[in-house]
Amino acid sequence: MERQIKNFDILATTPNRTMALELVEAGLAAINTEKVVLSSVSLEENILSVQGQKFNLSKFKRIKIIGFGKSSPEAALALEKILGNRITEGAVIGLKKTSSKYIKTFAGTHPKPSRENILAGEKIYEIIKDSKADDLVIVLVSGGGSALLCYPENEREQGIKLYDSFLKTGKTIAEMNMVRKHLSLLKGGGLAKLAYPATIIGLIFSDVPGSVFESVASGPTYKDKTTIADAENIIRDNNLGEFDLTETPKEDKYFAKVHNFVLVSNKTAVEAMARKAQEFNLEAGVVSTELYDETEKAIEKIFFLHKNNTVVLAAGEPKIEIKDKSGKGGRNLHMGLEALKKIKKTGEDFVFISFASDGMDNSDVAGVIVDKTTIEKVEKLNLDVEDYINRFDSYSFFKKTDDMIMTGPTGANVSDLMILLTKK
Repeated sequence: MERQIKNFDILATTPNRTMALELVEAGLAAINTEKVVLSSVSLEENILSVQGQKFNLSKFKRIKIIGFGKSSPEAALALEKILGNRITEGAVIGLKKTSSKYIKTFAGTHPKPSRENILAGEKIYEIIKDSKADDLVIVLVSGGGSALLCYPENEREQGIKLYDSFLKTGKTIAEMNMVRKHLSLLKGGGLAKLAYPATIIGLIFSDVPGSVFESVASGPTYKDKTTIADAENIIRDNNLGEFDLTETPKEDKYFAKVHNFVLVSNKTAVEAMARKAQEFNLEAGVVSTELYDETEKAIEKIFFLHKNNTVVLAAGEPKIEIKDKSGKGGRNLHMGLEALKKIKKTGEDFVFISFASDGMDNSDVAGVIVDKTTIEKVEKLNLDVEDYINRFDSYSFFKKTDDMIMTGPTGANVSDLMILLTKK
């Protein structure tokens, strides 16, 4: 079986490191987009089944597929395998194009939308704006969709301004997405309104810690419970600036024929890693799948649960407020530096891994693995961990120690994942 971690053999220098990296492989295999779709969606004659719920395709004249987010190109390819030429038309936007036969794919930009994002948004808008009651619209919703789904041009301009302003606050993605819903024609249930009165099947690939699935890609297929006033409060409290807000649709009729299915989340990955740990006769414990704490506090929570022959697992998006922008690296690499301090202080035989499930920790690396051997290299190279933490330059640090995990874009996205393995 082909491994997701391209430099697995280079990193697997000890038995404990090897086991920890195998847990990463198990987590990534569980959230593989194509496998998730093919195991959740099936077609038998005219009956399309989605997680056991059945839809009679003979009732629909047209089947349209649209999607947005990092998982949407792979999900579209998987749906083509199931539905084939039954697909009337479609368009999806991710970070790369795929060789889809019936669905047009766009390669957009993230986290800031570009002109390509607008072109994709316009195509998606054109596909669904004239939908009828006998149309079926399948919507692929995944992480990154808030930036990738963008229409009209005014939303792109405001989206960039919001992102730049929000980055300085250190607040959660859920709060930013609440504002995004009120800048958009399609988010916050706007897509469901536009496609009305068609039947909608929403396939959700969640990157949001916890079960707030209406926040994924800012909830284009979910009825939004928030209001302009809520968005205004966030903008005011964080001094984000001036924005042209719009109210999201509240009428129940737009959502009467919407069926949302959550196909995958970070719990899927965590549960798979826990099962793999048990294969190694290791006890598995979960700190949280909603880890939003500051990186130092997140590390404390994870290490607090350690004991021998144990794997401690966590998932989420720990907060990091970047004060020095001259460095390079993401949340997971920064977590690795904080974990190194902890390992050196305790002297325990820990292996710690933090990685981005999409394979891109604000850079071309997925994450990092650290243990005693990392500390040995740090001492040999005379590296100052605290200095690199203060300069937010974790990428340069781990480039020197050669502890970065390389996967390339995984085509999946369910938040960051953390592993602490202790086996003496």
